[in-house]
Amino acid sequence: MSVPSNIKKVTIIGAGSIGASWAALFIAHGIHTVAYDINASAKDFLIELVDGALPVLSRLGNCPNTRAKSSDIVFTTNLAEALKDTDFVQENGPEKLEFKQNLFNEISKHVRDDVIIATSSSGLRCSAIQEGLTSNLGRCVVGHPFNPPHLIPLVEVVGGSATSPETVSRTLEFYNNLGKKAVHVKKEAKGHIANRLQGALMREMMHLIQEDICTVPDIEDAMQYGPGLRWGVMGPSLLFHLAGGKGGIEHFADHLLGPAMTWYAEKDPEVNDELRNKWIAGTREIVAERSFDELVMQRDEEIIELLKIKKEFEGDRA
Repeated sequence: MSVPSNIKKVTIIGAGSIGASWAALFIAHGIHTVAYDINASAKDFLIELVDGALPVLSRLGNCPNTRAKSSDIVFTTNLAEALKDTDFVQENGPEKLEFKQNLFNEISKHVRDDVIIATSSSGLRCSAIQEGLTSNLGRCVVGHPFNPPHLIPLVEVVGGSATSPETVSRTLEFYNNLGKKAVHVKKEAKGHIANRLQGALMREMMHLIQEDICTVPDIEDAMQYGPGLRWGVMGPSLLFHLAGGKGGIEHFADHLLGPAMTWYAEKDPEVNDELRNKWIAGTREIVAERSFDELVMQRDEEIIELLKIKKEFEGDRA
């Protein structure tokens, strides 16, 4: 699929890990990309991340612009210069409401009325940002990626109370045409979809650790070699459908939904220093002597192989 013809230039606001990852994806699709950051030193980090991301995108078959290189990205510390003649804005600033409100107002001064301003925010509601804006609230939307955006397909699109349906549909189209799996979150909720699901898992994990039911390494093994393997292939509802056997999801719902599924949800953990330190110590046991870069490489390499397999199966179904 190709990027909508009306989006030829994209501006990245904030060139940290999320912004730089977005930038790699955009240039891989031949979009003129400008990255803005208040700190000039962010350019070196941007170039390094993009240099590492482009080969990954190529391996995944998601780099139509085979000549893309990090030097294609224009970096600037001048916001007005970054936004001149842009067609789409991907904002990646700090998760501070007043900061984002002020930034969105400033961005609005330098872009056309039809330019969508998307925030990568994972925690702030679009409606809350819109409450501090002075004009054209309808073109503001959440476009929340999963880190790193160039590798993980998911992006959650959430409109605010004043976001126009056209903005939502155009944003979904834009991301999907970049090879993303864009999901429309139809109603604002703290944490959107995936982080809420992760939060439920985190809550149970902390409970298991606090009650000494198992160790942190035990939890890692249970997830990696149990449901984690399945969740990388299918979502929970489809897996429950299979768990129902030939009777499918109806059989599962009739016999296993309800008390049989919830009896073990006992209580929320008390998050105190003792639990915090126990979790950290257990995690450090797993990390051992492996460096951050080694762990990132392992994560990314295994995700790449899984995505390649998923792409093959999805192609067979098409």
